[in-house]
Amino acid sequence: MFFGRKKPVPPGAPDDEPPGSSGAASPAPSGSSAEPDSEDPYAAAPGTPGREAGAATTQFLTGDQLTDRKTVQVLLDAITKVSTSRDLDELLVEFVDRSIQVTGAERGILLLRGEKGTLVPRVARQRGEKSIAGDLRFSTTVAGKVLDQGQPVRATVHSENQAMNLGQSVFDLKLRAVMCVPLRPPARERGEPLQPGATGEQAPNGVLYVDSRAATRQFSHRDLSLFFALAQQMAVALENARLHLDSVERARLEASLHTARDIQKNLIPPLPRDIEGYDLYAWFSPAEKTAGDFYDFVKLRDGRFAIVVGDVTGHGIGPALISSAAQGALRSSLRFVPHSGEVVSALNQDLCERVTDGRFLTLFLGLLDSQGKLEALNAGHAEPLWWSARDGGVQRLRRGGPALGMLPDAVYSPSDELVLAPGDVLVVYSDGLSEAKSATDPDHLFGEQGLIAALKELAGAADANAESIAMGLVARVLAHSDQKFEDDMSVLVVRRRGGA
Repeated sequence: MFFGRKKPVPPGAPDDEPPGSSGAASPAPSGSSAEPDSEDPYAAAPGTPGREAGAATTQFLTGDQLTDRKTVQVLLDAITKVSTSRDLDELLVEFVDRSIQVTGAERGILLLRGEKGTLVPRVARQRGEKSIAGDLRFSTTVAGKVLDQGQPVRATVHSENQAMNLGQSVFDLKLRAVMCVPLRPPARERGEPLQPGATGEQAPNGVLYVDSRAATRQFSHRDLSLFFALAQQMAVALENARLHLDSVERARLEASLHTARDIQKNLIPPLPRDIEGYDLYAWFSPAEKTAGDFYDFVKLRDGRFAIVVGDVTGHGIGPALISSAAQGALRSSLRFVPHSGEVVSALNQDLCERVTDGRFLTLFLGLLDSQGKLEALNAGHAEPLWWSARDGGVQRLRRGGPALGMLPDAVYSPSDELVLAPGDVLVVYSDGLSEAKSATDPDHLFGEQGLIAALKELAGAADANAESIAMGLVARVLAHSDQKFEDDMSVLVVRRRGGA
């Protein structure tokens, strides 16, 4: 037969060899905790760490002062490495080499959970502190069982049936002893110990595996306990590395967002002071460091000037990139193409071709001349409000087409043509204002009616100007939301000079 049975050992023979021994281990006496000649290799280790209270931290101590001092030194060295090492790859190699040394195994393999939940070898070593070259085979059955159940496994193979139960690789490689322990992220609440079975423990993010083909080698309970303790330190090293990388990535992302925010701020146009007959003011604030909202003022070659307010769905860096590109395209086109419909139709086609993540842009574009004539095009944007100085009433400007980036063949044209009389006020805003939630009742939005009521009050004041109206609207919205921004907010106010 492929495997032979062990010879009986006289009563009183020791169960465990000293940690770090790489020589032959004495078989356990009858009635000891070593595996019996069972056909189920997993049933042979009732005293493995995690299956008895406190096993994971005490079973490697023997009571022999010299042996225990060496054992504890192994763990202290590992803890020191975790605390001081900056090279994760070098640290993991050393851990695997140390695991081979203290267990007397022939091979050691560190396997980490991959993106699809499967185990992927990270470090594979053999005795002599050498890498394993060529095809890497090991007991995927044992490793998978440890990953799924989070329990250490120690198995000694005494028969062909036991080898097959542990997996085809165990049989083919003629393995006699296998140990595998989970790499569990450190518990971070209430100081729980790193011990399988602890309440609230996290799923393992990998396993540490060793095996041996030596007929005289079997892993003891103490081997498994020390091996498990080493694995705990490796789990700490992996978690520290993950936290360090997360910290570095957060810092890099933060720096990128600051750069993007600065670029976006530089794209905000200064308020024009030389538009005869008009008082202008605009304000915006992002919900995050960057915004999907934008506004612009552009002088046209025919003497008119354009006012623009746009809102890309969402907020953050993605919408900010789209809004910046759209703003640049509009500014360039408006300088040479005086027809608002042609400009917006071309921008829509461009966005449909290039923006593929389902985002879209709502846009209001208004062209004003010196006599107060307004050509207004609204592509899915919140309806602007027109306050009349003559009667104090407020009208809404209609939408004239869908948001940009949705229908590539959409053709846009102005939806409103009107004349602002002296004293009249036009307010263009993004839905961040109208959809601001109440601080006390999240279902209660500031709403369009809230803006209309505030506009009537603010525009009707004797000393009203574009800035006081814009900032008065913003102040009322923020008071409603208790200064909280759940979406980007922007508002642009045009007031035609002259009394009513």
